[in-house]
Amino acid sequence: MQLHAMAEVFEQLEATSARRTMEALVAGLLRSADEDELAPIVYLLQGQLRPPYEGVEIGVGEKLLVRVLADAYTTSDSAISRRLKQVGDLGLVAASLAPTSTRRRLTVHQAYEALLDVAQVSGVGSMERKRSLLAELLRRATAVEAKYLVRIAQGKLRLGVGDQTIVVAAALAALGDAHDKPVLEHAYNVRSDLGGVVRLAFTDGRKALDGIVPAIGTPVRPALAQRLPSADAIIERFGTVQAEPKYDGFRLQLHRNGDQVWAFSRRLENVTGMFPELTDGLRRQLGATRAIIEGEAVVYDPHTGRFLPFQVTMTRKRKTEIDERAKRYPLRLFAFDLLYAGRCNYIPRPQCERSAKLRELLHVAPDDPIAATEMLVTDSAEELTSYFDTMLQRGLEGVVAKRRDAPYQAGARGYDWVKLKRAYQSKLRDTVDLVLVGYLRGRGKRAALGIGSVLAAVYDPAHDRFRTVAKIGSGLSDADWRALRAKLDSQATSTVPRRVDSLITPDVWTEPMYVVEVLADEITRSPFHTCGKSDDEPGYALRFPRIIDGIRTDKAPTDATTEREILDLFRMQRSAASAKRRQRSPASKKSAASKKSVASKKSAASQKSTAGEKSTASMKSTTARRKHARR
Repeated sequence: MQLHAMAEVFEQLEATSARRTMEALVAGLLRSADEDELAPIVYLLQGQLRPPYEGVEIGVGEKLLVRVLADAYTTSDSAISRRLKQVGDLGLVAASLAPTSTRRRLTVHQAYEALLDVAQVSGVGSMERKRSLLAELLRRATAVEAKYLVRIAQGKLRLGVGDQTIVVAAALAALGDAHDKPVLEHAYNVRSDLGGVVRLAFTDGRKALDGIVPAIGTPVRPALAQRLPSADAIIERFGTVQAEPKYDGFRLQLHRNGDQVWAFSRRLENVTGMFPELTDGLRRQLGATRAIIEGEAVVYDPHTGRFLPFQVTMTRKRKTEIDERAKRYPLRLFAFDLLYAGRCNYIPRPQCERSAKLRELLHVAPDDPIAATEMLVTDSAEELTSYFDTMLQRGLEGVVAKRRDAPYQAGARGYDWVKLKRAYQSKLRDTVDLVLVGYLRGRGKRAALGIGSVLAAVYDPAHDRFRTVAKIGSGLSDADWRALRAKLDSQATSTVPRRVDSLITPDVWTEPMYVVEVLADEITRSPFHTCGKSDDEPGYALRFPRIIDGIRTDKAPTDATTEREILDLFRMQRSAASAKRRQRSPASKKSAASKKSVASKKSAASQKSTAGEKSTASMKSTTARRKHARR
């Protein structure tokens, strides 16, 4: 396929926001591709070169790209910078300078391989080498091709095409029906390589997708939990549950193949080198040479055994000073699931079997870095509540209750796992994870910082979009606000991002890249936000929101709190408020007063009866003494 043909489809994708149109365009692009072009096209649509766990990045910033364009089009850096200031997009700058046609037509395969070559350059002089390779590629590109090559190199493709759009398009193109999406989606969730899965769908069809099992060294997309308001609601829904502590750490998936061990984050990044104590521990402790386990890693104080806050735990997620950090902030991984062992795929097996096998395979001594998480099996709401209270007293977030007969739902947020963190009362007591989609510059002191508040959104997986739910202007220090603004500016865009649904226009739009943890007083109906908005019905908003933690680097935008979760929390909040009102209602007070009156009358009657009995007994005693005296 000619690169120009793919770039033209990209132009059409950029010009529409209609989901069905986008799916049809991507499906047509995939049908037109050769077999060896399918995976590269999917990766490029995702704005990457390889699956995230491979860590392949082009690694060029705006300043270097300015120099690349100056080299490619024989002009000066200052001229490129002036044009950039005018149009705000290096892709448009490249398109304005490149020819509309060239004699040396690029193919998709050639362009993709050239970008891979740029990404793989390292060592002394790597930046100059990258500049030279990119400039040579742009000299061969037409205007429309250069526009998207630059955007891909910069990591700002911004077509509005999410993974769900690609999955539906591939189901249409390869399997013939969008209703086959769940088959392809499951394969992607197990293998987390969408390019590879799409190619398999075209070459080997549905049967091959059905047969996909986990591959050691390739992360499985993690299962996610829903929420329920109370232990009573959990027991009513599940019956018997398996309850485990909810740790405030970061989630890791560990893979072992003999002496080789991998560690993957919940964002599917390969973080193996960051946690040597855990990878060494897995080799020693796991009684299977081939396996995949999941757990939550938490920093603890080796002297007191006390778990440290999430902010401290996240300091371990770095590429430098690893040994020093490991000594200062040792990790303990609490393993809670087994996905693969030996040559057996445990994903479709019930939770109770996976948990039992994990404990059978994991050998734990007191000072070992990996332990199986503790577990309570119960069908009693009272016992679950007591266990939950105990976890809170220990400084943990709460519990996760799991359905004992459920398979592992890779990549899905369902009710097989339910988190119970704090009581859902008339006010919101749990935190939510929101995606930042823009900011307002503010007034007064905040104007000096350049940022006054941020516009935040939830994720709507049904339509693969982000819908606003809050403007947040509190919770951070001045230094943190400045750092946040710098992060957001790196993803700034002159128009509303393609996957963002908003009625509010901030001063600066940003691509939905960064997730923050937010606490609010309650959820209210709002005509200004799009979360939960339907037709003429108002949406939902957080009241008095504040950021309680910085950017959650362990979470991708699609890991954020969903629109459905906000609606569920609103219903829980309203039910709790109604229950409180019933307790305070006149009828309740009258009933309570009536009961108190009846109890009071019974008490008075009882006291009168007792007093009568005592009086009679006293008279009898006196009479007896007198008779005795007369004798």
